[in-house]
Amino acid sequence: MVTKTFSILFVASEVEGLIKSGGLADVAKALPKALQNLEQDVRVTIPAYSKIPDLDSADVVLSTELDFWPHTAYQVRKLLLDGVEVFAIECDKYFARAEMYAENNQAYDDNGERFSFFSAASLDMLPKLGLKPDIVHANDWHTGFVPYLLKARYKDNEYYQGMRSVISIHNAVFKGVFSYDQLQNLPEMHQHNVPEAAVSHSHVTMLRAGVMCADKVNAVSPTYAEELQTELGSHGMAQEFQSRSQDLYGILNGCDYGAWNPETDTFIPKNFKATQQSMVRGKKACKQGLQQEVGLPVKDCAVYGMVCRLTNQKGVHYLLPVIEEFLKNDLQVVIVGTGDPVLASQLKDIAATHSDKFVFIEAYNNKLAHMVEAGADFFLMPSEFEPCGLNQIYSMAYGTLPIVRAVGGLKDSVNDYDEDKDIATGFSFSEPTPEALLLILLRSLLIYSQNPAEIKRVQLHAMTQNFSWDDAAKHYLEMYKSAF
Repeated sequence: MVTKTFSILFVASEVEGLIKSGGLADVAKALPKALQNLEQDVRVTIPAYSKIPDLDSADVVLSTELDFWPHTAYQVRKLLLDGVEVFAIECDKYFARAEMYAENNQAYDDNGERFSFFSAASLDMLPKLGLKPDIVHANDWHTGFVPYLLKARYKDNEYYQGMRSVISIHNAVFKGVFSYDQLQNLPEMHQHNVPEAAVSHSHVTMLRAGVMCADKVNAVSPTYAEELQTELGSHGMAQEFQSRSQDLYGILNGCDYGAWNPETDTFIPKNFKATQQSMVRGKKACKQGLQQEVGLPVKDCAVYGMVCRLTNQKGVHYLLPVIEEFLKNDLQVVIVGTGDPVLASQLKDIAATHSDKFVFIEAYNNKLAHMVEAGADFFLMPSEFEPCGLNQIYSMAYGTLPIVRAVGGLKDSVNDYDEDKDIATGFSFSEPTPEALLLILLRSLLIYSQNPAEIKRVQLHAMTQNFSWDDAAKHYLEMYKSAF
């Protein structure tokens, strides 16, 4: 029973439903909503990117400038997203651009300045709007200076006394590394001496500032919290995470089943539910619909799907060396994604050679993502590392068995068939090699071919899994309490 009500300000660089590039946006929409459902007082703040729909028609609730030098002018627009108040911080100098972070795969040169301003404005606006949150919840490097500024800039300011800060780590490979000279809009950087953030005499990382200054640090799965304390899993910040081990939590992300539900999904050819007859009929229709949509022969064979950013993190480099060997079997593979142009080029070459079995679609296509989740038998996530991952959870909801590498949230959410058949929800492998991936792919295909009834049993069990945000939100509340 939740008794205490917290006032929470969730600070994020993107929010699904307004603007999105990755899983952070999903969390930034779903977690505040889940906390609000638990009768917490929650608000979200994001940059007012010009790409946000209907931004110009949103009410301006504050026109001001930063109290601290360089007194940058900004205004705050108030939006409502699924019943949660969102404050969009508008400053054309920083956010009236074609994209959020980068154009043509090239990050904006002033990203450090842009997001240090956003961090500063997120706190500067609070007394001006009469907001006094108990918890300021920062997310990833973009907001790493929020906990730092609370500790440094506002430590003696009465209005901010008692506020606690939390930072969630969604992906520690991105740290926000900048030179002091790129952050001159923060007076605190002028002396080139910020030990909480420094990684050299000339550079700081915004993520380190958040990790070292927040009252509590959260990783988006229990296994990822462990991995962050290792040299390999932390991408160079093991010492910092080890030093915060007493304050480091690992809470597995939930799933927004409102958007990913085979019973109500409007993107798929036939809706279905978690009963044997419904699932078998539904997945058969969805497989045929997927095959027709992407131009593959409509036939009854194993279909493997993958929807991801094309990066080594997602394990594409494990798949490329073995996919042609795998395609010698009676099966089909559908990959949808954008990212590294070199990886995309290699996938295009393979697709051209094996057009009857393999399709690569270089696009971010939400409808197609839903069709792959529903129509495939297996979903590939052979990630090099995966803080939480959401597609494996979506896949299980659709009775599509994830094939994952046992890292981070993938390890925490997928039960491996060969480890325990009774509770299995997918297949996993450990070794970070193409050969290990090929073995598990062939293992899944063997069972599909020789014992289709067993695959259907596991698919049906996978559909009964529940990774609700309500459960995750309760764990976040416990972490908030511990911050006091």
